[in-house]
Amino acid sequence: MRKLLLAVVLTVQAGFLFAQEDKGKTEKKEGWKGSGTFQVLFNQAAFNAEWQGGGSSNYAGNISISYDLNYSKGRLTWDNKFLGDYGMTKIKDEDWSRKTNDRLELNSVVGYKLNKETKWSYSFFLNFRTQFAQGYEYDDTYPDGRKKYTEFMSPGYLQFGPGMLWKDSENLKVNVSPATARMIFVSDRFTGENNVLTGDPYVDGDYFGIDKGETFRFEFGASVSGYYKFKLADNVSMENMLALYSNYLDKPQNIDLNYTMNLNMKVNKHLSANFIFQTIYDDNAVSGFQVREVLGVGFNYAL
Repeated sequence: MRKLLLAVVLTVQAGFLFAQEDKGKTEKKEGWKGSGTFQVLFNQAAFNAEWQGGGSSNYAGNISISYDLNYSKGRLTWDNKFLGDYGMTKIKDEDWSRKTNDRLELNSVVGYKLNKETKWSYSFFLNFRTQFAQGYEYDDTYPDGRKKYTEFMSPGYLQFGPGMLWKDSENLKVNVSPATARMIFVSDRFTGENNVLTGDPYVDGDYFGIDKGETFRFEFGASVSGYYKFKLADNVSMENMLALYSNYLDKPQNIDLNYTMNLNMKVNKHLSANFIFQTIYDDNAVSGFQVREVLGVGFNYAL
C-alpha cells in the first residue's frame, strides 16, 4: 500500500515539473465553459490454426465519454466532471462476451476563494459513482459458467462534504474534506438469506461491507481528491485522478484508494492511442488491489 502511494506521489510530482513549463498566462473568462471528448477504442489479436506459440483470438472495444462543465464568476467557481466508460471483449470459443470496463461517475466541487489573490477556497464537493450494466464472476462450477455479482446501483457510492480546495488551474487541483459522509447502496438480492451470490446463508459484510438483509451502509470520514493533467511531449498528455478516503467509524487505518491514469497519444484530430491504468483498494469489496489496464487505438470526437 505504501509503495503504491509513493508511486502515485512521484507521478504527480514529476508531472508538476512538466506543468510548470506548460503554464501560460491566459486571461480567465467568467461564466459557463464546457468541453469534453467521446472516444472509441479497439484492440484485437488473431491466430490461425497453424500458430504454435499459443494464444486465443480475441477482440475488444471500449467506449468512453468525458465532459467538463465549469462555472466561474468573481471568487466563485463550480467545477463538474462527468465520466462514462463501457467495454467488452470476446475470446474465441468462449460462450460469453466479458465486460472489461464499466463506470458511471460524476464529480462536482463548488469553491469560494478566501480572497482574490489566493489559490485556496472554501469548498463543498459531491462524488457519485456506479456502473451501467450487470457484472459477473466466471467459473466452470457455476450452473451456466457464470454468476451475477454486480449491477446498476449495486454497488452505488455517494460522497459529499465541506472542505478546502486548492486550485492552481483547471488542470491542477486538490480538494481536502475532513468531514465526508459516504453512502453505499446495494440491492437486497445480494444480501438476502438466499442471495444470488452463493445461495448460502449471508454473512454480515460479505458484500461491500453491507449487513445481512440491508441495502445501505453509512460511513463518515475524511477524503482527499486530486486532478492533474499535463503534457509529456507534443501530442502526448497524461491525466491523473486520485481519490483517498478514511472511514472514522470502522478501521480508519484502512485507506480506500482509487487512482486512474489516462495516457493519450494523439495521432491527428480524430485518431489517438490510449493507455489507461486504474487501481482500487477497498477492503469492503476485496482484500487486495483491483487493477485494470486498457491499451488501444481510438477514434476521438471533441464535444
